[in-house]
Amino acid sequence: MIRNLQHCHRIVVKIGTSSLIHHNGKVNLQTIDRLAYTLAAMNNQGFEVVLVSSGAIGVGLDKLHLPKRPAEIAAQQAIAAVGQGELLRLYIQRFSDYDTQVGQMLLTHDTFDYPVSRQHVLDTLETLLDHDIIPIINENDTVAVDEMDHRTTFGDNDQLSALVAARIDADLLVVLSDIDGLYDADPHKHAGAKKLDAITHLSQDILSAAGGTGTRFGTGGMVTKLKAAETMMLAGRQMVLCSGADPRVILKIVAGEAVGTWFGRPKTAAQ
Repeated sequence: MIRNLQHCHRIVVKIGTSSLIHHNGKVNLQTIDRLAYTLAAMNNQGFEVVLVSSGAIGVGLDKLHLPKRPAEIAAQQAIAAVGQGELLRLYIQRFSDYDTQVGQMLLTHDTFDYPVSRQHVLDTLETLLDHDIIPIINENDTVAVDEMDHRTTFGDNDQLSALVAARIDADLLVVLSDIDGLYDADPHKHAGAKKLDAITHLSQDILSAAGGTGTRFGTGGMVTKLKAAETMMLAGRQMVLCSGADPRVILKIVAGEAVGTWFGRPKTAAQ
């Protein structure tokens, strides 16, 4: 399967909490540094790059020396408020090392539901990209909860990243995860599970087979990633799901190497 990545120019990168936080709950500084290096290098090459980053609660737990995520919503929001500031500080620090400017945007689902606010967000994104500034987007965890009257929450940043990518006509969404692709069975339970190189149609069998809820620090699982892939494919765009252990893998992806699992529609010779 030939991946149609040669002409990708506008790219959204989503990184999950599991890639940003070690198993012991400490922040993975090496991953953040490699991510900043990679996106700064791409920015210098003329790519337009948007980063959708989870991790506010994970970083907040580390900052406040808390062993586990509390069940109370208010407590989670407070942790997110602390963690988001610390996460942005780390990003600013690392991107500054590579002489690259970033700008933070915290969004809720309502932002996209209402035409006026949606247009303001899209205008802001376009302006940042026009000035070679990398937008760093996260869900606004301090206000996005299911219990509110409005439909504020995305539920996970997989959905948010696909929605942003589709809205800004991104050519490619790269989802960096704790798994290196989509398998035909759960690789944690089945030793013979095989990684799928390319998906051109998300059948009901594939969607039904997906499961899992991620780690204790994250909320996403394979289902949310497949939904993100479906959003991109319906928009006529592409997605790659791969391991976030070393974000420099993104450079291989845009070079056309067969990394992770590619989701998209194959182009015909006429296209």
